[in-house]
Amino acid sequence: MKYSLIIVDDHKMFLDGILSILESESQYEILLTAKNGKQIAKYIEINKEEQIDLVITDISMPELDGISLNKIIKENNKNIKTLVVSMHSDPNLIEKLVSNDVDGYISKNAEKQEFLKAIETILKGEKYFSKQIKDIYLKNKFSKQKKEEIQLTEREIDVITLIAKEYTTQEIADKLFLSKHTIESYRKNLISKLNVRNLAGLTKYALKMNYVKP
Repeated sequence: MKYSLIIVDDHKMFLDGILSILESESQYEILLTAKNGKQIAKYIEINKEEQIDLVITDISMPELDGISLNKIIKENNKNIKTLVVSMHSDPNLIEKLVSNDVDGYISKNAEKQEFLKAIETILKGEKYFSKQIKDIYLKNKFSKQKKEEIQLTEREIDVITLIAKEYTTQEIADKLFLSKHTIESYRKNLISKLNVRNLAGLTKYALKMNYVKP
């Protein structure tokens, strides 16, 4: 059985490298190559009846990146599989792709064997993520869960909210009818409890948890 593949990457050298690997694999037919996601999104939209088995894409590309392209593909045709091959290893990018049902993600540093294994696995209907990508994704997941498990008391939320609003220690003490020393203790405990380094870390956390209303 022949599989129809589309490859999109704005680096010609890398694109040529992928093509040379796949040319020796008789079961794969290269339907199209492109330098940005917009060309592919348009092609898929126009050629709705054409059999497209897999789109191999980078993340950083002009006009339309790989994350947006994956989302468009999955919203329009669930049967088209997607494999991201990228130098990026940002956990938030990985999470976005996973939440948009990407079928695989490997590094551009991957060996030829792993690249071919990823394609084969995905075309069988399974997911394929390289060990490095899997580790980053899981570490980020556990870290988020840990943060969500932290429970702050109402008073701690009051203190961290006022810190984020740039109130001084004395102003927070006056507002909450507590001593300056007590507020300083709250601040130290919050830094330790939330595992942040300073007031900027506390402010970031308060904003993330929506304690500070615009």
